[in-house]
Amino acid sequence: MSNASSEAMILMAGSGSRLRSAGENCLKPLLPLLERPLISYTLDTLAKAGIKTIYAVVGFERHALRAHVNPLIPPNINVCWIDNPAWQKQNGISVLVAAPHVTAPFLLTMGDHLFEQSIVDLLLREAKPDELNLAIDKKLDSIFDLNDAMKVRMRGDRLITIGKDLKDYGAIDTGFFVCPRKFFDYLEKAKKNGDCSLADGVRLMAADGLVRGIDIGAAWWQDIDTPEMLACAEQHLRTRTLRQTTESISASTQPGNKSEE
Repeated sequence: MSNASSEAMILMAGSGSRLRSAGENCLKPLLPLLERPLISYTLDTLAKAGIKTIYAVVGFERHALRAHVNPLIPPNINVCWIDNPAWQKQNGISVLVAAPHVTAPFLLTMGDHLFEQSIVDLLLREAKPDELNLAIDKKLDSIFDLNDAMKVRMRGDRLITIGKDLKDYGAIDTGFFVCPRKFFDYLEKAKKNGDCSLADGVRLMAADGLVRGIDIGAAWWQDIDTPEMLACAEQHLRTRTLRQTTESISASTQPGNKSEE
């Protein structure tokens, strides 16, 4: 796609019930991770990828969330706040609420997912604008909670089906997409009793052969649904920061790297 997309949608309308039931009172996108709010990592990653407009879909405690997130927005990004009054419903409804505002193709991610920069750059570079493109992870042994993960069955680069209860699967849905505008049509078709999930829409679109999986390779990502997942993400980021610091010090002390006198 040659980095053509400059718009992204972030879903953060839910209440984060699993974390709240575990005693976390902070709004989920504002959870502190190495002394930074969780959502700030996503905002900075998208800004570095060249995203100019973000459609932020909110619902639960929307006014408080907006007030706290606004100061975190990078200066080169414009955020359009979209209210989902039916935030208790599944995440497909949050996407449909934003449909009138968004032009295609657009990036789609969740406010509680962390991604390495390389995943965003890969998806923007490799995505086909007339298909639904999903970043998938084949490193099954590295998935924190495989039982609860959204599983996908692939045939080549085609996604065949998706679901948490799949028995035959080879990759995991990372929750990061590049979507064509017609994805909204599939979500509308997937609605039952006024509700649908993202996976429902993906499943219908996959039946028409229009969903591609893009393997993230060795890159890291993490869904944050529980305190244990938050702790895992924190440990990864600490380790990565320490490694980068060590590599920087090592490079600066190599022969030929002299400080200016």
